[in-house]
Amino acid sequence: MSAALSCYNCHKNLDFEVGKKIHRSEECPHCNADLRCCKMCQFYDPKVYNECREPSAERIVEKEKANYCDFFVLANPGSAQQDKQDALSAAMSLFKKG
Repeated sequence: MSAALSCYNCHKNLDFEVGKKIHRSEECPHCNADLRCCKMCQFYDPKVYNECREPSAERIVEKEKANYCDFFVLANPGSAQQDKQDALSAAMSLFKKG
């Protein structure tokens, strides 16, 4: 199943599938931003140490530049925020009075 994927930079839709491997040279066809970068990875999280939730990953300073991280998994920027909102909505529905 594929989910809508958008560029972290211009937020336009991309023709890539979430979770798939992509080449280091892949760029957004709209703004030419690197796509195999930290900001497009499922482990990217600006709120954690080194902005990465993968504890074994090496530190990468430039989060918007293409890199060779072995742990890279293509994800939709902002999907973590949506997941958080979905979880919050589900929790709130548990406490709703009938």
